[in-house]
Amino acid sequence: MRWLALCAFLLVSPALAQAPAPAAAPAVAPALAKLPEVEPSGFQASVQPERVTVGEPFIYELVITHPSEQRYELALPSDLGDFELLSQSRLPPQVGKEPAVTTFRLKMSAFNLGMLTLPDVPFLVSTPEGPKRFVAPGRTLEVGSTLPDDAQAKGEDLRDIQPPTEVAIRSWMLLWGLLGLLAAVLVGVVAYRLIQKYRNRPKAVVEPLKPLDVRTRQALDVLMSENLPSQGKVKDFYFRLSEIVRGYLGERYDFDALECTSSELMTKLRRKNPPGLPEDKLMRFISESDLVKYARAESSPEMCSESLTFGYELLEKTWPPPPPPEAAPVSHASGPRVS
Repeated sequence: MRWLALCAFLLVSPALAQAPAPAAAPAVAPALAKLPEVEPSGFQASVQPERVTVGEPFIYELVITHPSEQRYELALPSDLGDFELLSQSRLPPQVGKEPAVTTFRLKMSAFNLGMLTLPDVPFLVSTPEGPKRFVAPGRTLEVGSTLPDDAQAKGEDLRDIQPPTEVAIRSWMLLWGLLGLLAAVLVGVVAYRLIQKYRNRPKAVVEPLKPLDVRTRQALDVLMSENLPSQGKVKDFYFRLSEIVRGYLGERYDFDALECTSSELMTKLRRKNPPGLPEDKLMRFISESDLVKYARAESSPEMCSESLTFGYELLEKTWPPPPPPEAAPVSHASGPRVS
C-alpha cells in the first residue's frame, strides 16, 4: 500500500516530482547538544550509489580518523526527514595503529525526489577529558522516480480492485439489549459482593517509612543479588544503579535529582557544598553510566562491580552519623575561702 500511494502521488503531481525537496536536518538531542565539540583527525563520507530511485536502498559510509584513546558512537535521532534507516553496522577497528580509524555503514532509503541532502550525523565521543560530541555534515544524493518518463502521456493510473458493493447486515439489536441487561445484573451482583468483602476485610497495618540510608542500602543489596551484568544486562544494571544514586542524592540534599541532566546534577551539588561528597568519583560514575545507557558503550563485570561499590561508598561518606551524646557538665567544688 505504501508503494501504491507513492506512485499515485507522483502521477497526480508530476511537477512536484521535478522539484528537489531538501531533507530536514534532524535536531541534535538536548543532552548531546550541551557537550563540548571535538574535531577528529580526519573524516570522509561517501554514498553508494550516488543516484537511486525512490525507496531503493543505498549505503552511506562514514570513516573517522581519531586518536586511539577516543571512541566514537552513533547517536542518530529517530526522525531522519525524507530518509529511513534500514540498518547500521560498525566495522572492526584497526588494532595497534595510531591514529585509529572507525568506520560506520548506514543502509538507508529515500522517499522524496530530486537532489536531497542527507541529515547531519551526530556522534557521542568518549575522551579522557570526558564525553564530547562531533556532528558530521550530510552528503548530497540524487533520487529519481520509479515510473517511466512517459507514464502520464500513456494514461497510466492506479485503480481500485473492485467497486463498492452493498452488503446486507442482519440486526441483532434485541439480542444485544438482553445481553446488556444480563451483564448489568451480573456486574451489580459482583460489585455488591466486592463491597461487602471490602468492608469486612482486616485493616492492614501501615509500617512507617524506613530511614533514607536503610532504604538506599536495601536497594543496593537487591541490585547486587540480581547480578544483572552476568546475565548480559549491563544497560539495565546502570539504569537501576543510576536511579538509586540519584534518588538518594535528591532526597538527601532536597532537590529533584532524577529530572536533572548530568551537568545540572553536579552544578546543584556544588552549590550545596555537602561535606564528604566524593565529587571526582561521582563525576566518573555519571560519565560512565551515561555512556553505557545512551551511547551503547561496553562495560566489563569488573567495572560494574566498582560502580556498585561506589554506591555503598557514597552512602557511607555522605550519610550523617548520629550526633554524639552531650557531655555532662563538670561540677567545680568550692575550696576554702582565704581571708
